[in-house]
Amino acid sequence: MSKAPDILRIAIAQLNPTVGDVAGNLKKAREARAEAARHGAELVVFTELFLAGYPPEDLVLRPAFVARCEKALGELAAETKDGGPGVVIGAPLRRKSGLHNAVALLDGGKIVAERYKVDLPNYGEFDEKRVFQPGPMPGPVNFRGVRLGLPVCEDIWGELDVCETLAEAGAEMLLVPNGSPYYREKMDVRHQVVLRQVIASGLPLIYANQFGGQDELVFDGASFALNADKSLAFQMSQFEETVAVSTWRREKKGWAGDGGPMSKLPEQAEADWRAGMFGLRDYVNKNGFRNVVLGLSGGVDSAVCAALAVDALGEERVHCVMMPYKYTGKDSLADAEACARALGCRYEAIPIFKPVEGFMEALAPSFQGTNSGVTEENLQSRARGTLLMALSNKFGPMLVTTGNKSEMSVGYATLYGDMNGGYNPIKDLYKMQVYAIARWRNDNVPPGGLGPSGEVIPQNILDKAPSAELRPNQTDQDSLPPYPVLDDILECLVEHEMGVEEIVKRGHDKDLVQRVENMLYIAEYKRRQAAPGVKITRKPFGRDRRYPITNRFRDRG
Repeated sequence: MSKAPDILRIAIAQLNPTVGDVAGNLKKAREARAEAARHGAELVVFTELFLAGYPPEDLVLRPAFVARCEKALGELAAETKDGGPGVVIGAPLRRKSGLHNAVALLDGGKIVAERYKVDLPNYGEFDEKRVFQPGPMPGPVNFRGVRLGLPVCEDIWGELDVCETLAEAGAEMLLVPNGSPYYREKMDVRHQVVLRQVIASGLPLIYANQFGGQDELVFDGASFALNADKSLAFQMSQFEETVAVSTWRREKKGWAGDGGPMSKLPEQAEADWRAGMFGLRDYVNKNGFRNVVLGLSGGVDSAVCAALAVDALGEERVHCVMMPYKYTGKDSLADAEACARALGCRYEAIPIFKPVEGFMEALAPSFQGTNSGVTEENLQSRARGTLLMALSNKFGPMLVTTGNKSEMSVGYATLYGDMNGGYNPIKDLYKMQVYAIARWRNDNVPPGGLGPSGEVIPQNILDKAPSAELRPNQTDQDSLPPYPVLDDILECLVEHEMGVEEIVKRGHDKDLVQRVENMLYIAEYKRRQAAPGVKITRKPFGRDRRYPITNRFRDRG
């Protein structure tokens, strides 16, 4: 029997798989394994359900899809006969015990071992209990004389003692494939989760996380490891597709990492920007769109979306359209054009006077004897939405939606108007957060961004009062509280599920809080019809916050 090694070089493949593209994901795995071999790695660790892409949702209920994943797993296993790095990789596998979220160890030309996710998450964006069966408590697997524990994602997040069980069964280190999406302050949460498991098990833990966008979710990578003494063994970059090798040495007290990257993680505004940028990029590219189009109003939301689009796709793939009406201010016209010029993207103006007046003329007999109001204002928004959808239909670009979370929370958006579109990169950012990332972008170019440096969002856009410009001298504050006040109330209601009295204790007027709560509830039907968008907060509308449309509950304190 050969002596167990005292040094183990482990590569982490922090990659961007595509859900359903089994052949493409297998190709990525092969390329990453070859890269790991060039760097002298003996083992390469991939992320959760890598061959399928994560999360596959109900796609795994199709037998043909699961069979294709298993075939790819067998092909990759056969290739390990070459004596190169072994592989730890995730795939859905159907066994006698049911369909499992599985991880497999491949080495020596075969599948050496399989382990099945024990703790299936059923909260927030996760709904794995509807498609997978939980596995039994796992034991360690033997890789070239080293006993490895292979818990899968939620197995270290939940209440089950999977890591302690593995330690008691003789595991020497824990390698954890993850599909953990981004939200604000998520890195702090991950580090605390891993620290808790390291303390409980007494073992070092490698946390391998996916990168890339999948519908509303952005996986930010940032894979890392903690030694058994709780020190940081390595920290990979956030929002980057990469393969990194870490060196692990067997010491008297067990294995310890003494080599690997130590990347600095971005600050909040940069992280939010990059999440929006990569979410939009992957949604557009993975769904086969060549270009995008968006309405550029001269306001901060559309300017930020335009800048995100240029950073994500490049200026040649972005088409901005200003659609002025008689209430559009000269500043807005100038600011929209200046923004497009600074970004270098295509820009044109399409006036909407004739379409709006045509609608008004057609409706005049029906509207006779009524006063002009919100209906007429919404006609302007719907005329703009119709024109943008026509450009999308005619020439094929995806329409980018530009509403923020503050507006979507209180229904300050028009169905079949400014809500039109295929994807919204700022859907989960409150208004003041939009301003924050705009200011950050004017001072920085994000890593991986394709846009220019310098001031890409004109200062006048950041300075002027927000307005929908649907009537003379209109500002958002005519209908809404000041955004700093509104955003704080909304964060209390949405992110923290706080009661009215709790929010009032923060210094807010009770009548205002109840009014905002009512607006939040009655706008649910609009949000159900909104385009998908990047998850930035803990509680984005949709996957993570599911409220009934028909709902008479109000918190009267």
